[in-house]
Amino acid sequence: MSELTLTLTDMAHGGLALGRDKGGRAVFAPFAIPGETVRLRVPDDGRGFARAELLEIIKPSPDRVVPRCRHFGVCGNCHLQHMTYAAQLRAKEATVRDQLTRVGGLKDPPLRPILPSPEPYSYRAEAALFPAEEGGLGYWSPGERRIFRVVECPILRPALEAALPDLDVELPGLRRLSLRLGDDEELLAALETEDVEPPELAVDFPVSVAIVLPDRTAASLIGDPYLLLTIGGRELRFSPGVPWPANPVTAETLARVIVELAGIDASSIVLESPGGAGWLTAALAERSAEVVAVEPNPDAVADAAENLDPFDNVTIYQGTEEEIFPALSITPDVVVLRPGVQRPEDGLSPAAFRLLERLHPRRRVIICGEIGALAKDAKRLVKTGYRPVMFQPVDLAPQGFQVEIVSLWRK
Repeated sequence: MSELTLTLTDMAHGGLALGRDKGGRAVFAPFAIPGETVRLRVPDDGRGFARAELLEIIKPSPDRVVPRCRHFGVCGNCHLQHMTYAAQLRAKEATVRDQLTRVGGLKDPPLRPILPSPEPYSYRAEAALFPAEEGGLGYWSPGERRIFRVVECPILRPALEAALPDLDVELPGLRRLSLRLGDDEELLAALETEDVEPPELAVDFPVSVAIVLPDRTAASLIGDPYLLLTIGGRELRFSPGVPWPANPVTAETLARVIVELAGIDASSIVLESPGGAGWLTAALAERSAEVVAVEPNPDAVADAAENLDPFDNVTIYQGTEEEIFPALSITPDVVVLRPGVQRPEDGLSPAAFRLLERLHPRRRVIICGEIGALAKDAKRLVKTGYRPVMFQPVDLAPQGFQVEIVSLWRK
């Protein structure tokens, strides 16, 4: 290991600031800001890049602020709390452009300015927690390589954050607990365990409890079997194992952007995958002639059937894209794909690429996903004959490095 002083120049995907040493090696520094001069400890391993340890900020950026959370620097969820929100947005927009050009191979991508979250804090309606070594529940610490007990989390909605100190689940085989906050501040804890047999539980504060099975279906143990969440003026139900928008307010922005870029009108036939509980499907159905949604999770299909009951122009197919796409007989005008719903790093499936290859050239394709995955898919989309028409970044995760992109493609 050696120490060096460096002026950082850029922000890399993953929330790390980037600079180069005298030999041209890329050096990535956590908790730093482009423009800052810093002292770093770097490994002497002969590689072409280095992940450094931040030792000292010699010349701080005017964009530097004091992080709100006591766990910042240890926790792996927030990467940018040391930056003003305006600086975060600039960094994310620059990262999007870099990923699309350097990874995606696109020259001068048509990129709109990033849309901010209305609230940079107190926005998340879900916390994913894991059994901590010292007891209780917590988050993953990449630096310490362990789960630490969390007692505050200012990106959570206040009622959700207030529940953290009361969480102490003693359940053998517990792998993960997802705590969600619905309308009227209702709480639901979804347990994922190594044993699929429902445990016997008692709780000492008001919370519904369910167990989520490996296939993402759920069984209710205590209280209500689902939560209600209002998105776009619609009250929707979400079962415990069904993906739901952790930032509900910005989800409305996401739906609006997708509908706008898709150019949907009263004659449009829309194919959507995955359909989830139908929160986006409803926005699509409201403006189109027909929506066909594909969704593998049976609980999500049941939720969507309930949530979309007011619409008579929606058909839901339960199954994977590999199962459903080859059998579809419709000719959609618009295809809306969201490949990273369960795992942000997931790109388009092989079935999705096969579908896109056989689409009519005039069809509009919307792909909505995290920038890292979308940039990797961009090269293959271009080889398949598609050209990007527009990229719209949306900040669903203030204080984190993740950026959601709504993209429009045409042949």
